[in-house]
Amino acid sequence: MSRVITNKPEVLVPAGTPEKLKVAIDYGADAVYIGGEAYGLRTRAANFSYDDMAVGVAYAHEHDAKVYVTANIVAHEGNTDGAGEFFRTLRDIGIDAAIVSDPALIEIAITEAPGLAVHLSTQASAANYETLNFWQKEGLERIVLGREVGIAEINEMQKHTDVEIEAFIHGAMCIGYSGRCTLSNHMSQRDANRGGCAQNCRWKYDLFEMPTLGDQDSEIKADEAFSMSAVDMCMIEHIPDLVEAGVNSLKIEGRMKTVHYVSTVANVYRKAVDSYCADPDNYELKPEWVDELWKIAQREMSTGFYYGVPDQDDELFGKRRKRPQYTFIGEVLAYDADQQIVTVQQRNNFGVDDTVEFYGPNFRHHQQVVADMWDDEGQAIDRAPHAMQIITFHCATPVQPGDFLRKQK
Repeated sequence: MSRVITNKPEVLVPAGTPEKLKVAIDYGADAVYIGGEAYGLRTRAANFSYDDMAVGVAYAHEHDAKVYVTANIVAHEGNTDGAGEFFRTLRDIGIDAAIVSDPALIEIAITEAPGLAVHLSTQASAANYETLNFWQKEGLERIVLGREVGIAEINEMQKHTDVEIEAFIHGAMCIGYSGRCTLSNHMSQRDANRGGCAQNCRWKYDLFEMPTLGDQDSEIKADEAFSMSAVDMCMIEHIPDLVEAGVNSLKIEGRMKTVHYVSTVANVYRKAVDSYCADPDNYELKPEWVDELWKIAQREMSTGFYYGVPDQDDELFGKRRKRPQYTFIGEVLAYDADQQIVTVQQRNNFGVDDTVEFYGPNFRHHQQVVADMWDDEGQAIDRAPHAMQIITFHCATPVQPGDFLRKQK
């Protein structure tokens, strides 16, 4: 008899807006993490008000999902003002945990908001079991590991601790240690460790020889001769290793990413985790899972530090080696099964004779050619060029509200 995995890990998906929270849960997330209007590291994201949080928590809990709030800044003098009220409000709203890195904020959350679970942020760089045990004794229920931790180290940690472990498994990787970097502070006057990162490591840089620094004639001519920009992480091919290592929560990066990204990563990792945990002895990686993630990739992908120290192939040197092939084009609003007509809210230009792909929760997919199209007044049109335009067209394969559409570039 095939064994069944009893310690199925949580699939944790980013939700930068209320819309993305709902999409993440609909597409398979066990939990989402969001930002509030203070104390988080994504000040440019469309962060949640308390009212937004309450609505999001209600929706998540109705669907047996959890909501975590990031409060992971490095606090300077004055930055802790009001933190007690903030954490108490999270608790009273029903937030399932706060993700915190600064010891002062951790202490405030534990002492002033009893009953609110606290998780240690990856910004704290936890990378050994002694550190995990220290934070567990301080009252934390879960540790988000530093992104420099490998599979072998996680296996060793599990021999010496029983605190929950969360690990990043997909998304952007930071050039700074566990996300801590001051490039933005010096070059853009924006404090990366208090939510203002300008992603200076993603900029293109020229490389000069020191004796002639600043002499444009000495510039080394090459395609992006020097770069600090890391490729993205992708562990879809290594779900068995993560599960067997006892990782409790598989975390996906991307609170500022699109609905297309959120729905796709939730869909893929949900399918992979369920497949492995249901029948690990006969588990098989499906090529379509990997292909699906490439449809929304922004950069090349690698396994980061999980199997060794990254090398030059884990940085974006020179020309891109692979590019995403699909554009997000719309959302299904309704489907008339009798007439076989789908109503779509357009997000990007498409039209008659285009081949489009529908996809939905539980990894449902189908492709078709758009044979006809009408606007919201019933007038026949060839293309839908206007953002958020409502259109209809024939669709023989049943689809559901909340399904999405994309097309190949």
